[in-house]
Amino acid sequence: MNERHPRRNIHGILLLDKRLGISSNRALQEVKRLFNANKAGHTGSLDPLATGLLPLCFGEATKVSGMMLDDDKRYKVIVQLGIRTDTGDLEGSIVETRIVPEFTVEGIHGILEKFTGAIDQIPPMYSALKQNGKKLYELARDGITVERKARRITIFELKLLAASKDTLELEVHCSKGTYIRSLAEDIGQELGCGATVKELRRIQAGQFRIEQAKSLEQLQELDDPQLLATLIAVDFPLQTMPAVYLNEQQAASTRQGQCLALAENVLGHVRMYHEAEFLGLGEMRLDGKLAPKKLFNLND
Repeated sequence: MNERHPRRNIHGILLLDKRLGISSNRALQEVKRLFNANKAGHTGSLDPLATGLLPLCFGEATKVSGMMLDDDKRYKVIVQLGIRTDTGDLEGSIVETRIVPEFTVEGIHGILEKFTGAIDQIPPMYSALKQNGKKLYELARDGITVERKARRITIFELKLLAASKDTLELEVHCSKGTYIRSLAEDIGQELGCGATVKELRRIQAGQFRIEQAKSLEQLQELDDPQLLATLIAVDFPLQTMPAVYLNEQQAASTRQGQCLALAENVLGHVRMYHEAEFLGLGEMRLDGKLAPKKLFNLND
C-alpha cells in the first residue's frame, strides 16, 4: 500500500487482532505502514500459529510497553493429543506419535488441577530466550538442544471448555513468562500420550480484551481520522497508579527533570499531569519530594 502521508509522530496504543500465519513483527510493520508512523513496537509477541490480541504501541506509548509485558494473559488453546512436535505446535515436525487412551472428564479435570497455581515450567527450545548470547530457537534450528532452567510461573485458571477423543479445548489465565506450548506438552506427558498446540488465540492482555481489537482488514477500511480514533491514550494502562496534578510552574520544572516539594499523601510511583496533559511518571519520596522518572512528550 502506498503511503498517504509522510511518516509522522503519533502516540497511542492500538489493539490488533493478529491473523494466523504471520509473525508479530510482520503484523507490526503492516500496521505501522498503514498509520505512516515513525515509531512503533509490540508488547509481547505471538507465534505465527497464534492469533488474537496484540497491543501495538506508537510513539511515546513505547515507553509503557515494558510495563505492559508484565500483565497477565488469557488464552484459548486447542491441544492435539497423541503427538509431539519439535516446536510444541503443529508448525513443527512430528517427533513422536502415541495412542490416545480413553479419558473421563473428571480425570482430565484432575490432571489440570496439577497445573493450576504456582508451578515450575521449562521454556521450549523454540523460544526467543537467550543462552550465552544466542537465542534458543537459533540453536534449535541448528539441531542443538541445551538444558534450560525451570522458571516459576502462575496459572491462575485452567478451564476445560471441550474435549473430544484426541483434542482438549482449554482456557488459560496465566502470568507473564508462561509458554502455552510447554503447558500443552506437560499436560500431554501427564496424560501419557503426548500433546502439542493445534490452535492458540490470545483473548486478553492485562485490562485489554479481544473484543476491543481490530483486524488489519478492518483497519484498512477506515479513513485517516477514523484510524487515529482507534488509538488508546498513552496513560490508559497506568490507571492503577495515583495521579498528581501540577501547576504551570511546577510542570515546567518537572520537564527540566527537577524534583519538587509537594504536599501529596502518596508514596511511590505516580502519574504526573498539568491540567489534562499527561507529563509522565514520577516517584513521591519519603522526604515529600516528587522526582520525575520518565517524561513523555505528546505534543510532537
